[in-house]
Amino acid sequence: MALGFLNKKEDSEETVIEEDFVELDAKTTEEQKKVVVRAETLREFDDVETVQNRLRDNQIVWVNIKPLKQKDMTKLKRAVKRLKKTVRSVDGDIAGVDEDWIVITPSYAEIERSGKVNSK
Repeated sequence: MALGFLNKKEDSEETVIEEDFVELDAKTTEEQKKVVVRAETLREFDDVETVQNRLRDNQIVWVNIKPLKQKDMTKLKRAVKRLKKTVRSVDGDIAGVDEDWIVITPSYAEIERSGKVNSK
């Protein structure tokens, strides 16, 4: 009886062990993707489109805002507002790093702030 060990008392030294093995292929079916981190510079308002495309392509983007900031603060504010809308639409994250840089991430990454991870 294959399951005879269920009917025996616990102090019995006889045990029946049946193990079934299934061989698994060690190769994964999905390719491992590398995370792409880009650095872009906003020199003109129109450069926002390039940053948006990078974000939509699931790339993390470091954006140097200093040239546009020095040139026209109103256009910079419009550019950041537009980037925020895109970040929301892809369920990403955006944060200012310092006076001249912001970082933008797609949905698979989030930015850690002050030692705490924001939960969405």
